[in-house]
Amino acid sequence: MDDAAVRRRLLAERDELDAADGETAGMRAPVELDQQSVGRLSRMDAMQQKAMADAQARRRQMARTRIEAALRRLDDGSYGDCVMCGEEIAPKRLELDPAIPTCVACSR
Repeated sequence: MDDAAVRRRLLAERDELDAADGETAGMRAPVELDQQSVGRLSRMDAMQQKAMADAQARRRQMARTRIEAALRRLDDGSYGDCVMCGEEIAPKRLELDPAIPTCVACSR
């Protein structure tokens, strides 16, 4: 496992998350309550879109937290070891998700 390649992949994924946050920032803005400027159904649609954008932002933040933790494990030399049992995480599992913190047995 090449630590430099893993680091580049994790940093690229984090950059993608940051870019997606920037693109959806306007969708997470508060919905205007003035029914004179926006009809009731349009406002409901806007509120639903905001709720979905907020949920996506929360998922991106959770992914960002996992990536940051994986980068710290790379720095301290424990990357590739399960954070629960200490056993080695299967390389194929890390290949699929380089930020995964646990082995298959502990993830159950």
